[in-house]
Amino acid sequence: MSSAPAPVFADRLNNVETSAIRELFKLLGKPGIISFAGGFPDSALFDVDGIRAATLAALDQDAGAALQYGATEGYGPLREELASFMASKGVRELAAEQLIVTTGSQQALDLLGKVLINPGDKVIVEGPTFLATINCFRLYGADLVSAPLDGQGVDTEALERLILEHRPKFVYLIPTFGNPSGGLLDLARRKAVLQMAVKYQTLIVEDDPYGDLYFGQAPPPSLLALSSEVPGSRDLLVHCGSLSKVLSPGLRVGWMVGPPELLARATMCKQFSDAHTSTYAQATAAHYLRAGRLPATLAKVRAVYAERAQAMALALRQDVGDALDFVPPQGGLFVWARLTGAGGKPTHAAEFAQRAIAKGVAFVPGMPFYCAHGDPATLRLSFATAGPDKIREGVARLAQAL
Repeated sequence: MSSAPAPVFADRLNNVETSAIRELFKLLGKPGIISFAGGFPDSALFDVDGIRAATLAALDQDAGAALQYGATEGYGPLREELASFMASKGVRELAAEQLIVTTGSQQALDLLGKVLINPGDKVIVEGPTFLATINCFRLYGADLVSAPLDGQGVDTEALERLILEHRPKFVYLIPTFGNPSGGLLDLARRKAVLQMAVKYQTLIVEDDPYGDLYFGQAPPPSLLALSSEVPGSRDLLVHCGSLSKVLSPGLRVGWMVGPPELLARATMCKQFSDAHTSTYAQATAAHYLRAGRLPATLAKVRAVYAERAQAMALALRQDVGDALDFVPPQGGLFVWARLTGAGGKPTHAAEFAQRAIAKGVAFVPGMPFYCAHGDPATLRLSFATAGPDKIREGVARLAQAL
């Protein structure tokens, strides 16, 4: 019997690889394993009652619109609610028409790739940064340049040198509790980024899915909120937001704010991919935001994640000690750490991950989060889905694997 010829795939697929995190999850079927590997919120914290009420309100009040095709730019009432939400966080003079709704903020990144990137274009990203961003931008042929991070986020002096050297198509940053670094860019550096955008006429993309998940004091305002203080920077800024980490990933509701001509082209490309984000999900999200339940939900999840972050930091200090260096997170879902090799302990996170799985605990090695010059000693630990007792037990297993 003859077999059919193999499909001839697009050359662009040669630039990307299967997610190392997805590959790791194939190893997590072992019973009793404690996972610090996931990058998702705890489903036990979802406001199911509030979402149920919002869903029923969407069907009771305007079922025709919720169940019908909708505008590619987004469901009007949701765009208005999102503009109000952004205003509550210091973003001035943002009209509903100045944002589009996307199927999660991940789609916003894909649309930016479609609209902006030609093969060979330089794009600066943080090192480390969100793994899906690396693969998405590479899919469109970007030549990625890594900007170093420290405990206060991206090194702005190094970033300026890289902008001067490479003249990138744009710079992609996660200034607030980034994935995987958990880093928080301070106020002075945020203003420096906006000033660089104007000085070098360089587009800045701000990805902000974690900014509302802070512990204690609120973080500095977003780049978008600060842009009113740096004349000319608003026209050189794209802001991507999401309800996935604060409300529900399953709704797949994100949004993008940007220059009008960029949004117009992104809307055109969105028409080719999904026509529009689910109007049912958008109507549900609109009614949820209108009901005013999000502040209480955020207060609850912040308190829970803060307790878990503290439990992980304390356990790591006590059980792992100087074998692991990290900055305690001020928000978000992750601890970003580096094996030091102290006392002859491991220095290669991928090898350590295998030993840890054998002891019944999982994490993600850090190398896949770098587009270049990766550090094999780094790793990401998520505290989001395990309670304090599980966290302490998981860290104890990590210590046994050293």
